[in-house]
Amino acid sequence: MAKPSADLIRGIPMFSELDDASINQLADDFMEREFAAGQSMATEGEGGLNFFVVESGTVDVSIGGEVVATLGSGASFGEVALVDKSARSATVTATSPVRAYGLPVWSFRSFAEARPVVLWKLLELLAERLRAAEHR
Repeated sequence: MAKPSADLIRGIPMFSELDDASINQLADDFMEREFAAGQSMATEGEGGLNFFVVESGTVDVSIGGEVVATLGSGASFGEVALVDKSARSATVTATSPVRAYGLPVWSFRSFAEARPVVLWKLLELLAERLRAAEHR
């Protein structure tokens, strides 16, 4: 199974400051996934155990049935699942064939605990998303 490139991982803000050894270690924990157009990658209200980064294709993010964002190559989603393993806050649907990489929460936790910069970047991202949600 293929693993994501170092550039793809480094393009994710919470991993942007990692050294090459950490990037390579993290790449080994991502699992390649492919989704057909129209296929759900995450469903609002259902449990989430993976963070995803899109390598190719496009996805729509919807909340309450309303599309709130379209994401493409290099975009990521599922950060909240990395923190609390609770229900997804949005539905993400492939709008074209998508190749993505999923990082399971159990791999992320031990990795991030050893690298506080990752946790700090994750907190910044979650704060940004909270502010954006409050202004919808």
